[in-house]
Amino acid sequence: MKSIIEVLVDKFCLAVQGAFPEEDIESLISFVEVTQSTQEKFGHYQCNAAMKLAKLLKTNPRAIADALVEKVDRQSDGMIQSLEVAGPGFINIVLKKEFLAKRVEDVLTHSHLGIDLPVHARRIVLDFSSPNIAKEMHVGHLRSTIIGDSLARVFEFLGHDVLRLNHVGDWGTQFGMLIAYMKEEASEVLSGEKPTDLGHLVSWYKAAKWRFDRDLDFQHRSKKEVVALQGGEVEALQAWEEICRVSEEAYQEIYDLLDVKLEIRGESFYNPMLADVVADLEAKGLVTISSGAKCIFLEGFENREGEPLPLIVQKSDGGYNYVTTDMAALRHRVEEERADRIIYVTDAGQATHFKMVFTAAQKAGYFDPNKVRIDHVPFGLVLGPDGKKFKTRSGETEKLIDLLKAAVSRAYEILQERQLDMSDDEMKVLAQALGIGAIKYADLSCHRSGDYVFSYDRMLRFEGNTAAFLMYSYVRVAGIKRKVGVDVDDMIACGESVIIEHPSEEALALHILQFGEALALVANELLPNRLTDYLYELAQKFNAFFRDCRVEGSDRQASRLMLCEATARIMGKGLDLLGIQTVIRM
Repeated sequence: MKSIIEVLVDKFCLAVQGAFPEEDIESLISFVEVTQSTQEKFGHYQCNAAMKLAKLLKTNPRAIADALVEKVDRQSDGMIQSLEVAGPGFINIVLKKEFLAKRVEDVLTHSHLGIDLPVHARRIVLDFSSPNIAKEMHVGHLRSTIIGDSLARVFEFLGHDVLRLNHVGDWGTQFGMLIAYMKEEASEVLSGEKPTDLGHLVSWYKAAKWRFDRDLDFQHRSKKEVVALQGGEVEALQAWEEICRVSEEAYQEIYDLLDVKLEIRGESFYNPMLADVVADLEAKGLVTISSGAKCIFLEGFENREGEPLPLIVQKSDGGYNYVTTDMAALRHRVEEERADRIIYVTDAGQATHFKMVFTAAQKAGYFDPNKVRIDHVPFGLVLGPDGKKFKTRSGETEKLIDLLKAAVSRAYEILQERQLDMSDDEMKVLAQALGIGAIKYADLSCHRSGDYVFSYDRMLRFEGNTAAFLMYSYVRVAGIKRKVGVDVDDMIACGESVIIEHPSEEALALHILQFGEALALVANELLPNRLTDYLYELAQKFNAFFRDCRVEGSDRQASRLMLCEATARIMGKGLDLLGIQTVIRM
């Protein structure tokens, strides 16, 4: 079923047509917008179209508002209780309690919580996480991974076809350097005679980099290994495959802990396409030679000195770079994957890079912005208590696996202190759900464009806007249902209905019905905190309802149990879309 906002927009579009039949209707209805009211005293929703139409129609906005109110359909569906024109032309909308009650019942009987799936699913390519092979995933990868996963979950729930891509750094000069070093120091690993792990690869990479910068002979051997690898030489490829395998196994441990699913498609996948991309860009007259490199100069992009900023698609030595790979990847995602929307989730530091790549790709005709939407989803830094980039006490970059395990350990300690009536095994399961959920929620509840301070103590609190608070709210609803001992589905089958009388019931019911509107905001703005804000307010409204409206043993027990059940289903699905596991006991 359509969201309340969508239904109201339809009503006001028809009202515009009825009030101004002699005008260009298409241009008028483009100004129709309905929003949730910011304060209860203004009703449930507001339509501010009159303010925008006033300039176009050269008429007093309040007169326009009065004309719209007169034409709005209030009879056919029993939806609207009242319409009131306020101030210079705001239209405040109050919905009927009976309408809200019926809609809550629909949420409980609808297979998708009252949210319609699209007739034609969109193909969405989501590029996120993207660690570099032979390097540890660190706290910097946390945001990309969980923001990308949450967006993917939302799009999947809304019925779209999502390709979750992990564009790992698995190609380039660093592999020639690492292979050359391992041939000398760890040949038995390359031959498969001896197992290794990511820790060894990282230490070898550091040692190789140190030698590469100081030993010209080693540098020469490293470059020969790059040529061998790019040429498909068997031994070099086997070494590269072993390095990738070890790295990917280590990354998978983190993805399993975070419950994140990804399809790995590294830079190497696009390697055969790079020469053709550069040739195509040259053929289209977009390439300029600058200092021996092949560059694209785009209007509006300058360096700090005010000079034109080059987008280098091929280096002076003939090598390719991130720009070339990203151009090839974008082209492939449009032409081969048939993407309707492409989303890149990376740190804010890459904003200029992606803006230039998108601009160049559009000039090259690799995508039509009227047919394919491309978004860069930038995010800020994770900071330590000192307000600086998060690091270990020794000054090293924090390993992501250590961060996650520490959160689970801290959660376990907190649960032990609370002396819960559960076995140690149950407590460990709960600690993992709480620890991982706390990290995810603390991150996702921040506006992604800003930095935030990482604090185990704050994110594991049971009060305030935290995962623990929301998880406990979900558990509380489950506890109410257990205590009453009635199956809500049986009640619905027997014809029980929702009755809304108390203001707290009304506020809760309305918020339950705004779940789809919150998801629509996430999908459009790519801001997971729209969902966390919604869920936190849902928990608050449920707590107010539970405080004001007795459930067990009241004359409204059936109705209020159905409100509890609708809250639980929305809360459970909302947490799932954030990648947070729900539990039934805490």
